[in-house]
Amino acid sequence: MAKIKTKTAFLCSACGDDFPKWNGQCPSCKEWGTLSEFKTRAKGKRIVSERESKSLIDILDRDPGKKLSTGLNEVDRVLGGGLLSGSLILLGGNPGVGKSTLALHICSGLAKKALYISAEESEEQVALRAKRLRINPENLFFSGENDLDGILNHLDRIQPQILVVDSIQTIMNSDLDSLPGSPSQIRDCGQRLLETAKHKDVAILIVGHVTKEGTIAGPKMLEHMVDTVLYMEGDDRYDHRMLRSAKNRFGATHEVGIFQMNEAGLEEIKNPSEMFLAERSFDVAGTTIYPSLEGTRPILVEVQALVSNANYGTPQRNVNGFDYKRLGMLIAVLEKRMGLAMGSKDVFVNLVGGLKVDDPALDLSIISSIASSTMNKPVDKEIVLCGEVGLAGEVRSINRIEHRLTEAQSLGFKMALIPSSSLKKSIQKLKLKIDLKPIRYVKEAFQILF
Repeated sequence: MAKIKTKTAFLCSACGDDFPKWNGQCPSCKEWGTLSEFKTRAKGKRIVSERESKSLIDILDRDPGKKLSTGLNEVDRVLGGGLLSGSLILLGGNPGVGKSTLALHICSGLAKKALYISAEESEEQVALRAKRLRINPENLFFSGENDLDGILNHLDRIQPQILVVDSIQTIMNSDLDSLPGSPSQIRDCGQRLLETAKHKDVAILIVGHVTKEGTIAGPKMLEHMVDTVLYMEGDDRYDHRMLRSAKNRFGATHEVGIFQMNEAGLEEIKNPSEMFLAERSFDVAGTTIYPSLEGTRPILVEVQALVSNANYGTPQRNVNGFDYKRLGMLIAVLEKRMGLAMGSKDVFVNLVGGLKVDDPALDLSIISSIASSTMNKPVDKEIVLCGEVGLAGEVRSINRIEHRLTEAQSLGFKMALIPSSSLKKSIQKLKLKIDLKPIRYVKEAFQILF
């Protein structure tokens, strides 16, 4: 029997580049300790079928931008209108957050022929889950295949509209001399699935595990080659789950869909602002309302702050849902510009509901909550606050303030403190009933609030 020749290379798990020899530091991305060895079988020259070139007019006549509805409005919102044939989608999230459940709901809601590959579970286990979730069994096919060539054979035989691979870390290419889940396997299988999606005009949803840092396990190249990257977020303390787009070639990025997890699976939440404000505190010092903007969706969030005397030496600074370093900057502005003694105070800030916000417009709400708790003076329950705070104590403009104000008005709020530079003619044309208070400095906001 002839000995099969193999080729040895070293693959970087951070950037996906490969090199003929090992290095402690990746020459491309400069990360340390990311190169791992993998072997490939020596093969003959690959035969590539030439694809026919087409004119742009012919392509547009076929309406390539038509998207398929998943039956879930929240998923369609995040995807930018629905699934596009020929697209490759990567869905990541922590174990148990609901990735497989969401994939089954998408397959059922499409009302099209779907193929679900589950190498982590048997067909019987997936079928029991589908029965519990009341998934429509019509046009839905299961397989426990973990070999890539076998999956592609199933695809040619069934010819579905969508293919779900759960998960990419369990799929292997037998031509590679490495275990499933290794960087080389993930990169190669991802590339093959990308070619399949484009050539066969089928939507492919890849489920991927995440690392302790919250990123997709495997080479970073996998996120670069796909069309859309979705993250399923959730906390064990709460029943709601958030689907967030980190990359989308066919829609807006950082769009958010919110679901409620129950025995019947994932239930859509149509008005998340009411959910986050359902248990809000009234007439309590240290609480404010902030009109957040997640993608194109406005969501009102309660901001809580608690300030107390530091009894154990070094003052504590704790925050949930916001940048810790930015909190330190806001505390410094309070002490320097507003004259509040914060050096001997413990400061705790929390965004109710487990929502994580990376938006400078939250600054005014946080700094007002801290001041309210420090002075023990409650903020009026019918006021919302938004604006970026600078080091000089100025309040800077924010984007898409019209959406934020419209959402606040619909929930019954009577007054809004906004940056004076954001008071544009477009806002005046809306003829909002909410009382707008334009401010230039934090001091002006405090004069209104306290």
